Amino acid sequence: MKVLVTGKNGQLGNELAKLCPANIELELFGSKELDITNMAALNEVLIAYSPDVVINAAAYTAVDKAETDAEQAYLVNEQGAANLASACKSISAKLIHVSTDFVFDGTKTTPYTSDDTTNPLSVYGASKLAGEQAISNLLEGQATIIRTAWVYSVFGNNFVKSMLNLMQQKEHLGIVADQVGTPTWAQGLAKMIWSLVTQQIQTNSVDSTQNSNKTAILNWTDAGVASWYDFAVAIQELAIEKGLLSKAIPIRPIPASSYPTPAKRPAFSVLNKEQAEQVSGMQTIHWRSQLSDMLDELAVKLNA
Repeated sequence: MKVLVTGKNGQLGNELAKLCPANIELELFGSKELDITNMAALNEVLIAYSPDVVINAAAYTAVDKAETDAEQAYLVNEQGAANLASACKSISAKLIHVSTDFVFDGTKTTPYTSDDTTNPLSVYGASKLAGEQAISNLLEGQATIIRTAWVYSVFGNNFVKSMLNLMQQKEHLGIVADQVGTPTWAQGLAKMIWSLVTQQIQTNSVDSTQNSNKTAILNWTDAGVASWYDFAVAIQELAIEKGLLSKAIPIRPIPASSYPTPAKRPAFSVLNKEQAEQVSGMQTIHWRSQLSDMLDELAVKLNA
């Protein structure tokens, strides 16, 4: 089976490359090699390579910058997604598209399911939702959308690596405690996606439980619940334990109102993963366990 991945330089793209099964013929593209906003270039590449499955890990992810750069956010997240869907349709390829918890407004108090009403609070969230809708309209059952949240890895810039840097530089930190969700190790997300692709090989359907005329929407994060404050405290505890930090600094919980950002974020974005677990055959792992494994990997990488 041939699989084409966009966004190869991102956190998920790197993990997908690292974990690619031996029976997959993989082609990886970054934005410089393949601009998903360029329909002509996209068609040319997809026709030449003719993948069975396209995994779209490319996105405009600068959440706060998007508030003043809406045109570019929509160009990548809506038009780019629509272009990919159109190109996949023309060659009868399946599309697995990665989306976000930011499509929700965070007013629920129980985990969001894929059927819950969307109501993005930010330009980023709205542009990602527009991309989902474009894909659903163009590809229907030929596509699977995976919503995830709070992604981190040893690759690129993310909350975990930012916290490690700040904890080395600062004497104390104040971290938002009233935004609740679940951290997601990109490696776990990549494993789930490859499991879906394996299902595609075995059943010729990315999601055999869904109506074949409807785009499957699945949620995937690690297991458990945390605030950003909880996440930061765990990062420091585990990093000290693993020798990544030499000492602890005070971390205090603060309200989001004390740390205003250009983009409004959902206060609650815990996702219900039951359907994704059933379809992929994968079980979610608690976020703290995943964080521990990621920090082990980071320690090895830094000491190499």
